[in-house]
Amino acid sequence: MDPDNCRLATSLISSSYIKLGSQALQRHHSAVKSLLSQRRLPTSGWDESTIELFLQDVAAMDSNNFLGSVGVGEREARVACPLVARRHYRLAHGIGRSGDIAAEQPKAAGSSLLARLINLLAADALRLAGLADVGEVTVLPLATGMAMTMTLLALKSQHASKGARFVIWPRIDQKTCLKAITAAGLEPVVVAMRLQGDELVTDVAAIRAQVERLGADSIVCVASTTSCFAPRAADDVVAIAALCAQLGVAHLVNNAYELPWESLHGPTAGPADDASALGRRGLEESACRA
Repeated sequence: MDPDNCRLATSLISSSYIKLGSQALQRHHSAVKSLLSQRRLPTSGWDESTIELFLQDVAAMDSNNFLGSVGVGEREARVACPLVARRHYRLAHGIGRSGDIAAEQPKAAGSSLLARLINLLAADALRLAGLADVGEVTVLPLATGMAMTMTLLALKSQHASKGARFVIWPRIDQKTCLKAITAAGLEPVVVAMRLQGDELVTDVAAIRAQVERLGADSIVCVASTTSCFAPRAADDVVAIAALCAQLGVAHLVNNAYELPWESLHGPTAGPADDASALGRRGLEESACRA
């Protein structure tokens, strides 16, 4: 119900009642307007009805939901089962176009808008979690390992002309990182951890030695980890970032599960944020489970 329709409705029932209803609708519209203009997480969370109204409006902007239109092109979204369509608010186009996951879809203005807003809100959430220096953020509908694989493939393509194929990897006894490296068609170069007291810490000198031995041009990145089980300590991502910046090597931080750093450790930013400030060639992969 837009303002014009509300005015027409006053000829059917009392205008005072329509005015009250119109004011209620305006509160929903104001929340959407604030989101589109500020592009940040709202101070007060939306109620379910506002969320549903917004998603219904967004879905109506996609070509597969146009009234009186039947698409016959190759990029048409079709859902055979009405139950599945309702489950996804009739959003069926997905995200990205022609191999570019951040590209807009000409037949899916609603889905493209939603994807862009999600990236902006994720960036704002990272800032609220304590990461002050947040660059471009892309939300991938993938688990941690596959997100790492996609990031490694992107880095690999940037180094294709140099034939880079190695990933310097401070050892962590967890399969996801290793599988991500091999799935991307790259070769892991395992760097053993150094015993310090009762824990295993990053051997930054050994990482430097491997980079110098193989040559910076042959290395896709150094892949570090911030979340692990004792006795292994989190990698010294600040020192690694400084080293990578010095040697001209990309730095990929597997920062899964570390977003609540500020809430756990006070108002200071976490180590991944310090690393991003030092290393200009850094990429950070964080995971979130809903």
